[in-house]
Amino acid sequence: MFALQAKKLEKTYAGGTRALNGITLDIPKGDFFALLGPNGAGKTTLIGIATGLVVPSGGALEIFGIDAFARPEDARRKVGVVPQNLNVNPFENIVDIVVNQAGYYGIPRSRALVRAKEVLAGVGLADKFKVTARELSGGMQRRLMIARALVHEPELLFLDEPTAGVDVESRRSMWTYLKTLTAGGVTILLTTHYLEEAEQLAQHVAIITKGEIAASGTIDEMLALADGQGAEGDGFRGGKLEEVYLKITKQNPERA
Repeated sequence: MFALQAKKLEKTYAGGTRALNGITLDIPKGDFFALLGPNGAGKTTLIGIATGLVVPSGGALEIFGIDAFARPEDARRKVGVVPQNLNVNPFENIVDIVVNQAGYYGIPRSRALVRAKEVLAGVGLADKFKVTARELSGGMQRRLMIARALVHEPELLFLDEPTAGVDVESRRSMWTYLKTLTAGGVTILLTTHYLEEAEQLAQHVAIITKGEIAASGTIDEMLALADGQGAEGDGFRGGKLEEVYLKITKQNPERA
């Protein structure tokens, strides 16, 4: 079974900007999938459509076999999302932030409280239950958002640049936790500009540019596209995935 299947998915915004140009994408259940691309390539739009925040212009989308457009509430119950930007009440206790999120899914407060403490402990915030979001460091705030997204036990987790601005030690700790989630059966779709992050975590990778999937495959298949020439072109040395990414995005430059 696939966790997500997008077929010829399109989105044109009111001003005429075409964000998605007929994307077809399959994400296997239990996969750690990295969706890479330049700013404005369509990554966040795709996540917005999958989570019901953006209305598509065409195409079809299924989440665990559920038609996300015909049965949006059923589909949304299957997913959790960690957006790019911090969007929590900074003056609210972190346990209450997670418990209130559970309320949107009809989870009774008594059960939500137990679950909130469980997921907060899972992301390393067990000793911060009594503090407000504003008292947390940037990395801890990112962890809080992951806990909030997991409170209703979603089967598919969208991570939209979850480690942006996070220090190296915190990022690596977060990587370890995310791996435990996929080991437990949670499917993860990750967008990130840290290509070494995708190289370390992902089982499958797709590169999106101009609202289209320019390349996709297993991480080994994508790394095999590297030929060692990328580092020679501009004098900078990066990983294999970075070389492949730059090669593909330069071949398919973004629209002005």
